[in-house]
Amino acid sequence: MFKGFKNFLMRDDVITVAIGLVVALAFSNLVKAFTDSVINPLVAAAQPDTAGLGLGYQLGAEGNEATFVDLGAFISAIIYFIVFMATIYFFIVLPYKHIQKRRGKAVFGDAPPTKTCPECASEIAAEATKCKFCASPQPAAAA
Repeated sequence: MFKGFKNFLMRDDVITVAIGLVVALAFSNLVKAFTDSVINPLVAAAQPDTAGLGLGYQLGAEGNEATFVDLGAFISAIIYFIVFMATIYFFIVLPYKHIQKRRGKAVFGDAPPTKTCPECASEIAAEATKCKFCASPQPAAAA
């Protein structure tokens, strides 16, 4: 039982994913600090009349954080997501694709082209004439 678990852990793709996850989590903290320290103050400055609460709308008493719709936090979260995903793509996915290509493996490639089965309208491979269900012999109807 433990030998199978060891073999699973020692596979190349599991180790690669684990390293990528650690790098992504570490970078996540850096991006979060950037959005909290740089982006949030810039977004909050866009609407200065909110008693220091940032960009948004006050629904209740003036200065009450509980009734403040904070659009600035949402905009910052979107910026955080875009920066984080772009970094993951450019610093983890692209190098990984390059390394795997040099090893002769294709990863994160385009999906193979498909077409529609003329019989049942399901998706099939581009070189196929019918799907596997329409191509198999149909059972005879009971009389």
